[in-house]
Amino acid sequence: MAPPLAERLRPKSLKEYIGQSHLVGEGAILNRFIEAKNIPSFILWGPPGVGKTTLAQIVAHETKREIITLSAISAGVKDVRDAIERAKGRRFFDAPVPILFIDEIHRFSKSQQDSLLGAVEQGIFTLIGATTENPSFEVIRPLLSRMQVYILKPMVEEELEELLTRALTHDSELKKLTVEVVEREALFRYSGGDARKLLNILDIVITSQIHLPKIVINNKIVTDTLKDNPVSYDKDGEMHYDVISAFIKSIRGSDPDAAIYYLAKMLLAGEDCKFIARRLVISSSEDVGLANPNALLIANACFDTVSKIGMPEARIPLAQATIYLATSPKSNSAYLAINRAMELVRSDTNNRAIPLHLRNAPTELMKKIGYGVEYKYSHDYPGHFVAQQFLPEGLENMRFFQAADNARETEIQNRMDRLWSGFKK
Repeated sequence: MAPPLAERLRPKSLKEYIGQSHLVGEGAILNRFIEAKNIPSFILWGPPGVGKTTLAQIVAHETKREIITLSAISAGVKDVRDAIERAKGRRFFDAPVPILFIDEIHRFSKSQQDSLLGAVEQGIFTLIGATTENPSFEVIRPLLSRMQVYILKPMVEEELEELLTRALTHDSELKKLTVEVVEREALFRYSGGDARKLLNILDIVITSQIHLPKIVINNKIVTDTLKDNPVSYDKDGEMHYDVISAFIKSIRGSDPDAAIYYLAKMLLAGEDCKFIARRLVISSSEDVGLANPNALLIANACFDTVSKIGMPEARIPLAQATIYLATSPKSNSAYLAINRAMELVRSDTNNRAIPLHLRNAPTELMKKIGYGVEYKYSHDYPGHFVAQQFLPEGLENMRFFQAADNARETEIQNRMDRLWSGFKK
């Protein structure tokens, strides 16, 4: 039985490699390293099916280095130590330093990653890691500081077209068949920029018609063969953070259509609806804030409702809250105010005393030494306000809250200016 199409077409040299021209094109960084036969340790970060493993193999082949391969899914600390010893055993005469390639390096524990540090520093091997996750989150800082990170991108349509053509014209098995590609849109759409997925889909569609004298590929046949398009979203991985980030930024940017789109993407991928609701609660204060205080009530009610009813009905209050927040006026004045105050408290080296008149005086001794003396009870004064000093000495005129440019906060600021006129500078 022939190997899968994706394996049969795996490139063996840079000339056969499609995509990632920013890394392997003429004059690009990895191309220069290969030409110089001087390869530093690096991490290849990108989505599945963009050629991370293949590129590592090509680098080893082009530089005539032995490659030792480990999968972080199955390898333990002992496997890492064995690989290090194996690499040490290859250090003789003028033999080039071997390459240790670790697939899914983000799955290595801290202790496993720690075990690599010494060997990388001593140049026992050149480490190449592949990951679908953001290395900033998954790779320990000491190891990350010793490696370059190169980002691989999903294939664009022109590259997918080139790959499709190569498959139909170069693969020994497909050349035996009569294949007519009438339409490509569904084929490329389902692949999502993933070369391996494109070849797997092509394999499935061709196999489904293998009994026919002529194999036709069009949008309907591809769709009918695949039946359903799995959403490109990993709720435990990098895409999880990217989509929720786009969701919140769309709300902040007052684009309800984009926000609903990303909400749908998360829900269809099985994201925890309470996770989404929690982020809406945060956004209601961070991004809408005092410009529309009801936003926090709506978001909190949404979280409570979602917690009670779950999916699929939870999509409705989530959509309602999302649209409400996205279409609300925006203000981050409360968010900025607490950040300013925390930064001052964090950096202020003075142990500033609480003004005596604000201190509680539960004992006679405290009363005698002035705790609570001269405190003015606001409700005893007209308008339930009286000017007095609340901040510690030396901070009397600090302003942490700065009203944003919206109708409600303009009104708030005017009232504050009126109350504190003549007291606060």
